[in-house]
Amino acid sequence: MISERIQAAINTQINAETYSAYLYFSMSAYFSSLNLAGFANWMRIQGLEELTHADRFFSYLIERGGRVVLEPVEGPPAEWDSPLAAFEEQLRHEQKVTRMINNLMDLATEIKDHATRSFLNWFVDEQVEEEAAADGLVQKMKLIGESGGGLFMLDNELGRRVFTPPAAGA
Repeated sequence: MISERIQAAINTQINAETYSAYLYFSMSAYFSSLNLAGFANWMRIQGLEELTHADRFFSYLIERGGRVVLEPVEGPPAEWDSPLAAFEEQLRHEQKVTRMINNLMDLATEIKDHATRSFLNWFVDEQVEEEAAADGLVQKMKLIGESGGGLFMLDNELGRRVFTPPAAGA
């Protein structure tokens, strides 16, 4: 049986991962309104990935005999000052999620919940990738500046991203 403290923390994380999906879906809608279909595609896929993260936590909590308690999910912003501002917010958000995952890992370590520590290792590694991807986009947007050609090229690049659902049991 999973501890009450871990159960509560994982329920909070499920909410945070769901909020992440809402945030990225909102960014996708924002980019669509700017006719940046590639940016919209990239963020929509990012949102789908966040839902799979929430599902991993959901399934793990049930597998460990815990109880999932879903709380209301806060609504995300709908507008940003610029595409760069949206990507900068994504980076800040991923850094916040990294801190949350690290806090979960610290709690699991503190109470000697080795199964949860093992489970969380995947998320620790995933957050390194998430932050690197978000930072890479911020850096590209800064390089592009006001260049319409650069924006067009990046939009085409981001439009090629494809969502690959995780394998069953992954």
